[in-house]
Amino acid sequence: MALSLDKYLRMSKLPHIWCPGCGHGIVTQAIVRAIDELGLDTDKTVVVSGIGCSARAPGYLHFDTLHTTHGRAIAFATGIKMAKPELNVIIITGDGDAAAIGGNHLIHAARRNLDLTVICFDNNIYGMTSGQYSPLTPQGSYATTSPYGMLEKPFDLCNLVMGAGGTFAARSTTYHARQLTNVIKEAISHKGFAFVDALSQCPTYFGRRNKLRTPLDMMNWFKDRSVPLRAWSKMSPEEQEGKFPVGVLTKTQAPELTEVYAQLVEKLQQRGED
Repeated sequence: MALSLDKYLRMSKLPHIWCPGCGHGIVTQAIVRAIDELGLDTDKTVVVSGIGCSARAPGYLHFDTLHTTHGRAIAFATGIKMAKPELNVIIITGDGDAAAIGGNHLIHAARRNLDLTVICFDNNIYGMTSGQYSPLTPQGSYATTSPYGMLEKPFDLCNLVMGAGGTFAARSTTYHARQLTNVIKEAISHKGFAFVDALSQCPTYFGRRNKLRTPLDMMNWFKDRSVPLRAWSKMSPEEQEGKFPVGVLTKTQAPELTEVYAQLVEKLQQRGED
């Protein structure tokens, strides 16, 4: 008997409006499966998004959800978590939402080690606004705003998060659907700031401009360039060129902001009583 995940979806909002072959449905399914396998209370789970193709996902999810302004999903989620630390707060974001206009919020949430789970639907491009290059577009790739090839070096968001002090960072792809579910489960379970870079195909804009004509071509591109973490650590820089590691890249423990804040409140209250 097939597992039914209908209870997590707003069925009246389906079918979705993503382009045929878009990977965002696979990433959304991985999130839903992770929530189901963890047995999270839907009444204590909040999903927040900003603006972009990825931001449509909360509209299909049957939780308390916020569809906020561009780049500000983490800021809204910070307010929710500080006000109600007992909630599971999951942020769905995209290339520009997380790395461009929202980049400042990303690094400071990581620095604070606030107990949030951020899942970046990473399709290497601005898909909603006609395919402009993003901070995650691979160097040399083509987009509507880089017709001669992308000159700039892209961010590695996992490295950025780790450098900012985030205590959990992982990467997977739509090709690795089971692994993607597992790393999202681990991210949600982690006490502290958790970030997942979920590579997702965009055949409509990124694919057709970069000789990846079909969704299958793009998923095979993920397969051919992804390397399990254990093998990655044994490769030389030359061997790593053009490839990327998948799996949990870092998982450490550090004081979490809402807990530290609660301790301060208790301390000040005790001082007032004295």
